[in-house]
Amino acid sequence: MQLSRITTFGAGLALLALGFLAPHSAAAKPTTKPTGVLSYTVQDINGKSVPLSRYAGKVLLIVNTASLCGNTPQYKSLEGLYEKYKGSGLRILAFPANNFAQQEPGTNAEIHQFCTAKYATTFDLFSKISVQAPNQAPLYTFLISKSTDPKFGGEIEWNFAKFLIGRSGKIVARFPAGHDPLSADVVGAVEGELKKPAH
Repeated sequence: MQLSRITTFGAGLALLALGFLAPHSAAAKPTTKPTGVLSYTVQDINGKSVPLSRYAGKVLLIVNTASLCGNTPQYKSLEGLYEKYKGSGLRILAFPANNFAQQEPGTNAEIHQFCTAKYATTFDLFSKISVQAPNQAPLYTFLISKSTDPKFGGEIEWNFAKFLIGRSGKIVARFPAGHDPLSADVVGAVEGELKKPAH
């Protein structure tokens, strides 16, 4: 009788221990780190969450933009590039940022109005972010990091720096801020990626 009570008590303790340990083990699991551009979620110009995974299989040109910069007329070239190749799978992702000489001081609503009224942009415009530390957007931390982007990483130099993302979601090229999106090398790189099948 006494042995039976001890056995039951021991079993109860074991079950209790398992109950406490299981949640602890689950909590100890490391969080999954983004493994590519398409792993991130950003906000569009209206504040709506957009998982970049929706662009899987597309060719992306990611650009940090500004409304009061000498490079601002590149909005027209970006729209021209988009219009020419959107049917083949090109998507342009513009991220307004106020990091350089405060050349993007406007609100999201003001930026949207400026882009659509002055340059008639139809490509995807996202909420204003920071592309530099200390408040750097996680997507840009990934893009510029030498550990995640050893070939094309490095600090953003100015407004309208461009990253080309292939259909596989990998960073395949980077073009300087002052480089026009309709330059022969940009167009050539875009066309080359559009010819490749999605993986």
